[in-house]
Amino acid sequence: MIYIDVKGEVVSSDNKWVYDWYGIQTTSPKDITRALNNANGKPVTVKINSGGGDVFAGCEIYNELKSYSGEVTIEIHGLCASIASVIAMASKCKMSPLAEIMVHNVSTSTSGDYRDMEHSVEVLKKANKTIANAYILKTGMSEDEAYNFMDKETWFTADEALALGLIDEILYSDEKIDKNMVNLLKNSASTFCNSIGKLDNNLLEKFKDYNQNQPIKNNK
Repeated sequence: MIYIDVKGEVVSSDNKWVYDWYGIQTTSPKDITRALNNANGKPVTVKINSGGGDVFAGCEIYNELKSYSGEVTIEIHGLCASIASVIAMASKCKMSPLAEIMVHNVSTSTSGDYRDMEHSVEVLKKANKTIANAYILKTGMSEDEAYNFMDKETWFTADEALALGLIDEILYSDEKIDKNMVNLLKNSASTFCNSIGKLDNNLLEKFKDYNQNQPIKNNK
């Protein structure tokens, strides 16, 4: 299995060198493209722990993962927020019970007159629609449901994400099942042993009664 990290801020490939210069952990589309090319069609696992970042860079990463020729499994190990949550929608997704997903509206900063502000509003609305498509395609939820979650800046636990279809599996859940099975077997074994003990006591009493009722024989 080949592992690919989506960690730190999601940044454009052009700006990544600045973060690298300061030793700041980031992920760019170029990082993912290079890793997928090196994987050469082999199964990959993408590990996410990111608070998000650049919308268009995140969408490019999403598309790279969707179009990869091999099997892609995504694992959310910590924070998966903003555009990182969109990346997580690209394929089969597993989530740690200690992780969280956060979805919200696209944001920006702008300046200018009222025309610039109105233009920014339209740009943001269309960007929201683009982002919402990732959640809709993954879960089958309606546009209104997706917009509602985004408007409220919604945080999801692993259980909540699984119930909505944002993820396909909770990591380590098989360990929980195994522990439950062990406890069940222990309880069953204990019950069985106790039953055997009671059965033995009953037989012993019957054996005593039988001996007491038998005539005494002389074994000469």
